[in-house]
Amino acid sequence: MDPHAFEESLRRDGFTEAIRRALLPGDALGDHEHAWAVRGLVLAGSFHVTGARRQDCGPGEVFSLDPGEPHSEAAGPEGASLLIGRRHAG
Repeated sequence: MDPHAFEESLRRDGFTEAIRRALLPGDALGDHEHAWAVRGLVLAGSFHVTGARRQDCGPGEVFSLDPGEPHSEAAGPEGASLLIGRRHAG
């Protein structure tokens, strides 16, 4: 998916923040959760999210998390570049 089209879809679906994030190869975060919904686009590399389901994403693929969903996340061996949308409750 094109980053511009992805940002447009975020706005249309009520996501009020869009941030870019670069992860080094093998960067990982253990179990945690967010108070907001997440929808992310992998721009480069690979990204893995394990929560209610495992999501293994490469360039152009989208991952998502519900608010309060426990999950872990990790960049692949080449790192990852992400565009992440956040939709806060309320």
